[in-house]
Amino acid sequence: MTSLSELRFFTTPAHDCSYLDGKQAITLFADPLAEVDKDMYSALSAVGFRRSGSHIYRPYCQACTACIPVRIPVGQFSAKRKHRRVRKTNESIVVTKHPPQLTEEYFSLYEKYISQRHSDGDMYPASRDQFQSFLVDGRPEASFYEFRESGQLLAVAVADELNDGLSAIYTFFDTDKQNRALGVFAVLWLIGEAHYRRLEFLYLGYWIKQCQKMNYKMEYKPIELYVNNGWVGIEG
Repeated sequence: MTSLSELRFFTTPAHDCSYLDGKQAITLFADPLAEVDKDMYSALSAVGFRRSGSHIYRPYCQACTACIPVRIPVGQFSAKRKHRRVRKTNESIVVTKHPPQLTEEYFSLYEKYISQRHSDGDMYPASRDQFQSFLVDGRPEASFYEFRESGQLLAVAVADELNDGLSAIYTFFDTDKQNRALGVFAVLWLIGEAHYRRLEFLYLGYWIKQCQKMNYKMEYKPIELYVNNGWVGIEG
């Protein structure tokens, strides 16, 4: 088993940033051939790394620090009035845990979500190979959480269980049901699930102040930001 001190890292060439127009990005990857166990994966997550498929990475842009890792201390989370409304609206939803897999039902919902929400991004158009490599392949800690109402699949949240929390990898949902605020509900449910499991945090990936699609993460407070090699809390 590779130790953290022995783990090698590699950087990509500069490429167009997926989030900020006109910016170049560099990504730091953990050695994809290394045997990374749950302890090491948790330790990497605690210093700002994320997972995409089988790759564990973090931004490594020398001239930009816009991507800030964020996590919610779930025991301290305080639901706002709008959060309570979203919970009430979706109280009939049943959530069940499943192993990651590619099914036609999942892919149909995913393809629709990508087409309607991310048609301007590098994930469009969605493909089955993309779904498999991004969400199914990867880590044994991963689970798919199905959100159903009367048997109908409304959303799927993909999350990894770390030693100290859940890491929200991706969520896709039925975009026709905007009044349900399914993306918000998925985050609230994961906060509750982490708390139920007596885990400390929900890791939400990167927050970018200048990116409107990332602004939703600041709606959950208190929240912690990883800056200058340490976690800093924001209460309100």
